[in-house]
Amino acid sequence: MMGKLKESLAALFAVSDEQAMRRVQMHDDERAFAHLVKKWQGPVRRLCIRMLGDEHRGEDLAQESFARVFAQRKHYRPDGKFGTWLWRIALNLCYDELRRRQRWKQVSLDSTDSETLGLLESFAEPQIAPDQALVNQERAELVRRALLSLPEIYRAVLVLRHYENLKFREIAAVLGLPEGTVKSRMAEALTQMSQLLKPKVAAEPPGPQKNSNRMKESLIV
Repeated sequence: MMGKLKESLAALFAVSDEQAMRRVQMHDDERAFAHLVKKWQGPVRRLCIRMLGDEHRGEDLAQESFARVFAQRKHYRPDGKFGTWLWRIALNLCYDELRRRQRWKQVSLDSTDSETLGLLESFAEPQIAPDQALVNQERAELVRRALLSLPEIYRAVLVLRHYENLKFREIAAVLGLPEGTVKSRMAEALTQMSQLLKPKVAAEPPGPQKNSNRMKESLIV
């Protein structure tokens, strides 16, 4: 009995996301759906939290995203990527929530600072010293506030590109936009983040160039 169960699970994990979703669509396959939730719940949760700036509400919307996936399973197009469809569902829920709160404010900013790009990545790097950990916590809060101040069209691109590591063509598919438009929005998002973070960056000692260079490269990949 256990052997058959293991074989069944192994077969499930060998299928693609699209095949698993097809099973959900055609047969209401609970195991296939649970597999998709387990694989994607972390990325979707991070997306919702960063878009909303609210951990509890972000978790709620992440759960709602998967509820929508199941509820709309008959509308899934098997010729498309499951991840693209899921990102779009989650983003639309975030947009609806943000519009409901009426918390959006357009910010007019006009320059890019390469040090800001390095600052965005610094939080992923492990730190040992407690005082450095405190500095990183303060930096993280600064970036969180700056991210929340971005208009949604820029915030979505920045979160998907920088935090979830989607390629520009993948973001374009999620948002239904030309790839060139996505790149332009990414550049504008970084410009605005740079100006918002500039006072903090100016107070920091010069950091390693590798972070800035890596983020610069991300704009043209």
